[in-house]
Amino acid sequence: MFVAGFNESKAKPDPVTISRRTIFFALFPFACGYFLSYLLRAVNAVVAPNLVQDFGVSPAELGILTSAYLLAFSLFQLPLGVLLDRYGARRVQTVLLAIAAAGCFLFAIAPDFLSLVASRAIIGLGFSAGLMASYKSSSIWVPSERRSLVNASIMSAGALGIVMATEPTAYLVALVGWRTTFMIFGGVILAGAAFVFLAVPEKDEAKTAAGLGRQMGELMQILKLPLFWRIAPLLALNTGIPVALQTLWAGPWYRDVLGFAPSEVARSLFWMAATFMVGIFLVGVTADRLQRRGIGPMTVLLGFVIANLAAQTAIVSQVKVLAFPAWLVLAAIGQAAILAYPWFAARVGAGLAGRSNATINFAMFLVAFAAQAFVGVVIGWFPQSDAGYDPNSYIWAFGLLLALEFLALFWYLFVPLASLKDETP
Repeated sequence: MFVAGFNESKAKPDPVTISRRTIFFALFPFACGYFLSYLLRAVNAVVAPNLVQDFGVSPAELGILTSAYLLAFSLFQLPLGVLLDRYGARRVQTVLLAIAAAGCFLFAIAPDFLSLVASRAIIGLGFSAGLMASYKSSSIWVPSERRSLVNASIMSAGALGIVMATEPTAYLVALVGWRTTFMIFGGVILAGAAFVFLAVPEKDEAKTAAGLGRQMGELMQILKLPLFWRIAPLLALNTGIPVALQTLWAGPWYRDVLGFAPSEVARSLFWMAATFMVGIFLVGVTADRLQRRGIGPMTVLLGFVIANLAAQTAIVSQVKVLAFPAWLVLAAIGQAAILAYPWFAARVGAGLAGRSNATINFAMFLVAFAAQAFVGVVIGWFPQSDAGYDPNSYIWAFGLLLALEFLALFWYLFVPLASLKDETP
């Protein structure tokens, strides 16, 4: 039997309300930080033509430049979990947002390609707590029964960042140039850091008193859990790959496969972003409603994963009549792995919430970095023209990634459950 939910409870929890004060002071500032995180994560999809024109970057270099954000982001996830559990989300997020602002200022004045890559990595480091700080705060302030809905709502704020990274950013770049645009972004991010520091309340439970050495040891224990290795490939690949595609390669795909003009590409990315914003919220609402009916989040997640794989199959096949709807499906449910975060955190303990979430996030963004760079390398193997890249290159690049996602699903469904018997309540 496929035990997608791993003995999830069939109980129907009573609705638990969340105060408006908690929403505004403990959750909304972090949602704003996540909004900015996604804005800067996806912005290269719009400014890429400017960077190619000014610096003459190749497809592989464009993939490396854009994925530098994801690499720095992912590498900091493991120490980030320790920092969140020890110092609290408020302090960690404030410092990191200030670093992200500095990265934007450096990007705006970068004189060469290597400077762009370094600045992009600094931005990624600064936004590494965008989602994890939000989840840490929700683990403290929100009852466990409502966390899937709250986490999805926070991700909707991030989706608004993707919306802003499409046509609105394209308009701003056309108006003031890409360098001034990044200067503006830096100022806004500094304001966001101040908002988090001044608005978010402290709470004793927000921090753990254990030493850093002990916390790192506990982190390694999480990484050794068979349960982690059971779900990590599924979550990392089926979430990291959609991130990689939507935040960079969807735009060139529209141009080269469907023949879209720049304005049509920007509009298509806008609708993908809007669909993501609505879709990720509905993912949370769906999980919240079904959990009250006794259907656990991992069971719900499995359904979304299958739909996501079907959409990517249509994209890889380049079935043009299905292409745009398939991209919308990918945007809407490609981040459904958020349903697993509170589920996994509950199984390793509330005191390890920051570290447990960070381990999953580390795997996901490491995949996103590798996938984004990998696509650029594969595209570079095919002949190019002034108009764009070879459409066949996307079949190979996207298709190989899709094969890995199917393998991860197979691993999740068929790994022996005996190794997990001591880890599920």
